[in-house]
Amino acid sequence: MKTTIRFKLSALALAVAAASLSAIAQDEPSNPPGDPTEAAAAPKPEIKPRAAEIMPRVTRGLLLGVTNAGDKTVVVGERGNILVSTDGQKWTQSPSPVNATLTAVGFADSDNGWAVGHDATILHTTDGGKTWALQHFDPALEKPLLNLLVIDAQYAYALGAYGLFLQTTDGGTTWSDVDAPPVRADELHLSSMIRLNTGELFIAGEQGTLAVRGLQGPWTKLQSPYEGSFYGALPWGPKGVLVFGQRGNVYVSDDVHGKKWTQVQTDTKQSLFGGTLAKDRGAVLVGADDLSLLIKPDASVQILTAPKAAGATAGGTLSGVVPLKDGLVVVGEAGVKTLPLPN
Repeated sequence: MKTTIRFKLSALALAVAAASLSAIAQDEPSNPPGDPTEAAAAPKPEIKPRAAEIMPRVTRGLLLGVTNAGDKTVVVGERGNILVSTDGQKWTQSPSPVNATLTAVGFADSDNGWAVGHDATILHTTDGGKTWALQHFDPALEKPLLNLLVIDAQYAYALGAYGLFLQTTDGGTTWSDVDAPPVRADELHLSSMIRLNTGELFIAGEQGTLAVRGLQGPWTKLQSPYEGSFYGALPWGPKGVLVFGQRGNVYVSDDVHGKKWTQVQTDTKQSLFGGTLAKDRGAVLVGADDLSLLIKPDASVQILTAPKAAGATAGGTLSGVVPLKDGLVVVGEAGVKTLPLPN
């Protein structure tokens, strides 16, 4: 049986949550199981990537990932679009070797970084995002990459749909599957991977998936406080983590090994798709219908921008956020914009 992924980029709430996996259809094979003609079928022709086009108004298109790289901010999104800015106001589109939707971007330093996306795409830059080289591209796999974690200029992870989990230890010259049965066996979507303040690695994903790997040893799946999907995670305190996802659900743990989770009362049912730490202010989370909120260190919540009322003109769902000086850069359905942080 062949699995076909249908992408609906217009429905950003699902596009971000599972990298535009808004529906999954099962197509019956044209030949019955065991039919010898199925084994003799001709292999699929190789699909070669097409470069993204340099387009006007690209800052107002669908943008999914954002990160800081030294004094620059780098944004990625639909049609392979990559944007770079030094002030969050004026953006330059970089040439991209693919027109596949890019879902996330991360840097080791001001020069070396990666972007990932649909068609299992992995791009690499060594000049701060001005130019990009294609390192991995596999449309036949039919599994988009949803996120990544960059450790340093040589070492990075990329993860995504149906348990897809890759790593490089040589700057991207080679990418190989990660041996992690506890997080890959059920073939669930892996949405986020971060490094905790302990140095441990942490994954959050579909159906309440939470897992941790120590400095040495294998991955361990954690008991989850929530059965719905998590879309992101952030380090929280010396040993803890903050996780967020569907229907406004946010949980914090002071120790990921302590099996104790506290639900943050966000008073919203809007899903949360992106987040960033705001120094000693806490964590800023963004999500559906232009929602952004601040989770303070004491786990109290301050709404920064509220969802639009029914019938009002929506500002678009937000998918990612990073700090910029005394404010924020946010990306989403309506492109890229800046927001102030309250005093």
